[in-house]
Parts: sequence; structure tokens; C-alpha cells
Amino acid sequence: MLLINVLGVLVFIGIGVLFSKRRKEINWRGVGVLLALNLFLAWFLMSFPIGRQIIAGAAAAFVWLINVSYEGIAFAFPDWVHPAGGQMNFFTSALLPILFVVPLFDILTYTGILPFIIKWIGKVLALITRQPKFEAFFAIEMMFLGNTESLAVSSLQLKRMKADRCLTLAMMSMSCVTAALIGVYTQMMPAEFIITAVPLNVINALIVTNLLHPVKISEEEDIIATLNDEGVERKPFFSFLGDSILGAGRLVLIICANVIAFVALAKCIDMLLICVHPALTLENILGCIMFPFAWLLGLDATEAFKLAQYMGTKLVTNEFVVMLNVKDIMNTFSPHMQGVLTVFVTSFANFSTIGMIIGCFKGLVDDSKNELISRNVGYMLLSGILVSLMSAGIAGLFIW
Repeated sequence: MLLINVLGVLVFIGIGVLFSKRRKEINWRGVGVLLALNLFLAWFLMSFPIGRQIIAGAAAAFVWLINVSYEGIAFAFPDWVHPAGGQMNFFTSALLPILFVVPLFDILTYTGILPFIIKWIGKVLALITRQPKFEAFFAIEMMFLGNTESLAVSSLQLKRMKADRCLTLAMMSMSCVTAALIGVYTQMMPAEFIITAVPLNVINALIVTNLLHPVKISEEEDIIATLNDEGVERKPFFSFLGDSILGAGRLVLIICANVIAFVALAKCIDMLLICVHPALTLENILGCIMFPFAWLLGLDATEAFKLAQYMGTKLVTNEFVVMLNVKDIMNTFSPHMQGVLTVFVTSFANFSTIGMIIGCFKGLVDDSKNELISRNVGYMLLSGILVSLMSAGIAGLFIW
């Protein structure tokens, strides 16, 4: 199974080369360095006591944040946090903590702490991997802020860079998570795999875009445009904080609405398909399509088909739907299955994210850049899928 897992990683790279827009311009040295860095990260985090301690510490920090958020929730809704049955519902346990975690990260941004961390980690990553400075910076930015937030913060850079590089950023945006949601994810899936997936996604987003859409830039173009709000009066702190809390509230409602709608729509499609044949369900159809890729992650046929169904469900709906489906049965899976499944679903790569990214670009850049991005929706989706597969495959090499 390990050899199949290794073969799977090579196949995923091969798919990237096969669909590359400019195969002759692929920077193989850069791809090799990035791949070696990702293998080292996965090996270090999953195989060494200190690596596991780092993961455990990070996971514990996010769990602590969630527990702090429950104090605020309990003040308003004590019966929700301490229900008679002993089990909090999804809305309370997974969504309401966002009302605390998102403003906390926004405070770190307002005070300059988070931008400072992002800037210097991005510079170090660019130095190690020989990637363009802004692409490396943006990869780290996505890890903390999420896709639309990172694009909004980087609006000045997007306006100045050429359309090809904007498309690269759009493709990378399919593969992020928001740091504010990591604590929420750890309440539903194994925390150690959630934390491992985050840096792997960052590096794999750079690898996949290097394969699918290599862009050569001159030294003059390789700069980071800074946005210091010059000429714009900075919002007072409590006005900023109020906007952040309202934004977090909207995010809670948006996620809740999406989960309800997508679960109901998926059930509706299933009921219609069952009218044609009892075995014809959306999960089975998607499972058949995704099965070869799931098998290449080093699973036996039974678990590979289950994983394929979850993979398809995640792409059509979102990661929350899958996490809700599996959180109570994760212990029935093999450790390898738990690892690759968790890493695969830890990203925003799905159909609805495409609409979010395109909508964000429409408000930030000119029509020519928008048209190029809109014409490459397929590449955006392929990028997100390949990054998730690469991350799951690389992590899976060290989880047995």
C-alpha cells in the first residue's frame, strides 16, 4: 500500500504536467525544492516526537480558543453549551465560536502582529523555494486569512501585476483554509491531521500552480506592493472591532445556510436518482468518479470507495458537510484512512469557492483580468483538487 501511495503522488504530479499550459516553462528546480520541503514537513510533523509535540501544541492552542469562546456562548445561551443530553449541536459547537475567533484574528491584524508574521514567513519561504516574493507571501497570507480576505488585503498588488499572475493567485485561492476556522475543524476531525494539512496545502498550492500555470516574471516585477492605507484615516479600534464582529456573524449565517441548503439539495438529488434505480445515488456516482484517485492514496478497495464518496461530496458541497457525516464514525476507519480523509477535506476547494473567488476579483481588478480568470474556471477547480490530493498523498506516506 505504501508503494501505491508513492505512485499516487507521482501520478498527481503527472496530471499537473499533462494539463500544464506551458510544459516547457515549468521550473522543475523550484518544483523539486517545494516537493522536498513538503516531504520533510510531513516526515518531521508525523514521525518525530518533537514534530508531534508541535502539532499537539498547536491543536491544543486552537482547542483552548474554542473553549474560551464557549464561555461567551454560555453567558448568552447556557442551555446550548451545557445541554441536558450532554452533546452540543453543530451550530453551537462549530459555528458560534467563529464569533470570537474571527475578531481575535482581526485584532492581531489591526495591531500589526499578524501582518508582521505573514511578511517574514513569506520572505523566508521565497528565499528557500526561489519562488516569486509575492506568490510566497500570498501563500502564507492565505493560511492565516483565507482566500477572499487575502485577495482583498492584496488589492493593490492585484491591480499592479499582470493578468497571468492574477490567474495564479486565483488558482492558489482554491487551496486555503482560514486560521480562524481551524479550531472549529479540530472539534470534528483529528486535530493532528488538520494542523498538518495547513502547511502542506500552502506548499502544494505553489507546486500545482508551478505545474499547471508556470509564469515567468522579471526581477523588476518581483516586488511586494505594500498597502499602508496612505491618505486614509484609520478606523478607531472599537469601530473596527464592531465591523469584525458583524462580519463574523454574517460568516456564521452564511456557513449555516450553505450547510442546510447543500445537505437538503444533495438529499433531493439522491431521492430523484433513486427513482431511476435504488443504487443510483449522488455519493455512488461521485465515488465511482473519484475512486481511482482515492485508491492511489494507498487504501484497500472498500475504504477507497468510502473516501471517494466523501471526496466527491466535499467538492460538490463543502468540508463541513463531510466533517458532519464522519465525525462520529472516524474511529471505525484505519489510521491511514483517517489521515488522508482529514487532510483532503481541510481546504476550501469546492464549486462554491469558485464563485466566491470570481466575485472577489470582479470587485478588485479590471475586466481583462476578470475575463482571463473566468475562462479558466476548470483550471481553478483542477488546482484545488490536485492540491488536496497531493497533501493527502504526502501526509499519507507517514500515517499507517
